[in-house]
Amino acid sequence: MNDILRLARPDILALEPYQHAAWAPSLERLHANEMPWRAAGDQTAAGLNRYPQPQPAELIRHLATLYSVAPQNVLAGRGSDEAIDLLVRAFCRAGHDSIVICPPTFGMYKVTARIQGAGVIEVPLIRDRGFALDTDGVLAACRAGVKIVFLCSPNNPTGALLDPDAIERVCTELDGRAIVAVDEAYVEFARAPSFTARLTRYSNLVVLRTLSKAYALAGARCGALIAHPEIVRLLSRVITPYALPTQTIEAVLALTNADHQAQAAERIAIVLQERDKLAAALARCPLISRVWPSDANFLLLDCVDADQVLRAATAAGLIIRDTRSQLGLACSLRISVGSPEQNDRLLRALSQPVQTDVGARV
Repeated sequence: MNDILRLARPDILALEPYQHAAWAPSLERLHANEMPWRAAGDQTAAGLNRYPQPQPAELIRHLATLYSVAPQNVLAGRGSDEAIDLLVRAFCRAGHDSIVICPPTFGMYKVTARIQGAGVIEVPLIRDRGFALDTDGVLAACRAGVKIVFLCSPNNPTGALLDPDAIERVCTELDGRAIVAVDEAYVEFARAPSFTARLTRYSNLVVLRTLSKAYALAGARCGALIAHPEIVRLLSRVITPYALPTQTIEAVLALTNADHQAQAAERIAIVLQERDKLAAALARCPLISRVWPSDANFLLLDCVDADQVLRAATAAGLIIRDTRSQLGLACSLRISVGSPEQNDRLLRALSQPVQTDVGARV
């Protein structure tokens, strides 16, 4: 057994998983209490009257090829969110264990831990170093009971890649002590290699990928947890038996084939061009005090007047993300890179004269 599994909840290790209906596509199904007829208008290939295959073999092989790993390293789920939830539920005992996060970062790590009853230890990113990872702080925080360290790279909402050497140090020093989950939801926009290439070096490394961003499939809800096969097998015991709907399975196979991969690459190139253009223009805007460097498909802005920026965007028919409630982002907003037309519309709105409230005049 992989030593890292000794960190898992004992009751999960001993769990007898749900026994779903056997998958035998060559036989006619009279074993799963399904209707024998399709619903009127059902255009799926497999038929929505039938339960989908749990962890569909074709989908797993496809995702493994897409991410350049072996099929046994892949668990498919409903976006990265389900992978985060599975990790916390499998490794963290309510009232006993904790996770480490590095704010400002993706909010689901903390939410999932709180729902599970796990503790949350926060080691903030170092703002003065471009939101760099506080490696020493993370390692010092990983005392007994810390089961998972979540590292988002590129980080959401700051946009920056974490130093890969720092991540490797965390993996090395926490070997046998904690899972290191590297969330790569935005890595396709970073011109940087995925940490999946390091899976053979670190048995405690888990990489999270999603089709929501680069492949334009946010509504399909499909992501991949990539890890040591024993971690994948453990989490397979916890995930719901029919996690991925038939429509999702068929959409992913159809819309991430070779042609769509080429289209995704073209669109990513456009987004990166627009990101650079948008960043340069926003840096000249009087309402913006700083545009943070980004390796993702969004930009984090420090604003002179965040409320005015929000009002300008709304007036232009656009909505942007208010991040001011997050640690270290008291005057910050996050803007997704849109189409060229949307980006130009936002810039025009921000170039309009600032409206000053009469009551504020002196």
